[in-house]
Amino acid sequence: MPPSSPTLRTITRDQHCISRKNISPNALRVLYRLNEAGFGAYLVGGAVRDLLLGEQPKDYDVATDATPEQVKQLFRNCRLIGRRFRLAHVMFGSEIIEVATFRSNSDDGSGQREIDNGRLVRDNIYGSIEEDAVRRDFTANALYYAIADFSVLDYVGGYDDVMARVLRLIGDPERRYREDPVRMLRAVRLAAKLDFSIEPASAKPVPELAPLLGEASNARLFDESLKLFLAGHGARGFELLEHYRLLPALLPDTAAALELDASGLCRELVMKALRNSDARIAEDRSVTPAFLFAALLWPAYAQDLQTLLQQGHDLAVAEQRAADRVTLRQTSRIAIPRRFSQPMHEIWWMQSRFSQRQQRKRVFRLLAHPRFRAAFDFLELRASAVPELQEEYLWWQRAQGMTPDELAASLPGKTPARRQPKATEKITAADAQEGSGEAATRSPRRRRRSRKPAVPAE
Repeated sequence: MPPSSPTLRTITRDQHCISRKNISPNALRVLYRLNEAGFGAYLVGGAVRDLLLGEQPKDYDVATDATPEQVKQLFRNCRLIGRRFRLAHVMFGSEIIEVATFRSNSDDGSGQREIDNGRLVRDNIYGSIEEDAVRRDFTANALYYAIADFSVLDYVGGYDDVMARVLRLIGDPERRYREDPVRMLRAVRLAAKLDFSIEPASAKPVPELAPLLGEASNARLFDESLKLFLAGHGARGFELLEHYRLLPALLPDTAAALELDASGLCRELVMKALRNSDARIAEDRSVTPAFLFAALLWPAYAQDLQTLLQQGHDLAVAEQRAADRVTLRQTSRIAIPRRFSQPMHEIWWMQSRFSQRQQRKRVFRLLAHPRFRAAFDFLELRASAVPELQEEYLWWQRAQGMTPDELAASLPGKTPARRQPKATEKITAADAQEGSGEAATRSPRRRRRSRKPAVPAE
């Protein structure tokens, strides 16, 4: 455990590996200007931790004894943000250097510190660097790189924990989690990202306190979910959610469906999706949250769909209702924006359409759908977990390599006389309509307004 009262340990420049050449030039500009103006200036948090681990930080936070208003006076390119935590953002194009004033760990009665049911909802009482260190979450994030002499200041034992790759909460773990339940997710996310172990005393309260996540903002949980699953360590993060019994608090329907999944195929699908996403991110390729949540919530959707079908509902009705129900329940916990939930629904609904391979209209219509590629990738994911779907997957894979003429000739019905590029390249909505005989997706033509004949001047 870190000491109850902070004890300074100074790691001098010759004792650590941090070099200014590995620090963002913009972060250095902020540090130097604060220092030249007579203020304390320190790189703090994850950037110091990552630099000590030999990693390149993605962003840089600065801590100082200057107030936000004083920071704003020093930088024209600065704006002040936040009510819960008043911060200064110094902007250099797309890069933002976040500057925070040292916070006190006590209440001075000014009303700038608010606690609601044990949760810290506002904290704008400024203090010393020692006070600032003990109010941070984990010891590994409470290290300060001083621009004045290039030393690292450690008040809570964070340097040794970073070297040992241990994640340890500062202070009493249960009280710190109650202050901010999202810290439990943050612990899992950092452990997955950094390949750290969570120190036993910091891990022990998590399963019992997991339901407190239900009190957190659903918008904040959405942001935290993206950080957890779309940072390249999603598969490990999911395993830790299960291990610490956080999954039912974050994805309750998914957790319930996996409990009933005796075959383990649904969990295999989720893990395969997360591993594929991690691989894509490692290759600097994009991953859409719509596809991610389609995989994470598929076990719940599949279970609801099966229940509705057994109740005698038509397939199309059952698909619509199952998607709406799962999304509505999940949105009460994680605020999935409609721009992601709608494509997620389409990916789900198209899965049943892939079996309709003998219907010319449906085949061409499906190939022309703007969500076809994502839905096909999801079919591939399902086929990797369910061998019975391999034939279906391979058929659609071959279909994409054919020209529309070749594809039409392989299907029952009349072959349209036309010539187009391969189906995967340039099948437009109009192409699909020509092959299917439908105009459901064709945009209406604009009617030309007839011009009146010119009247000769008299």
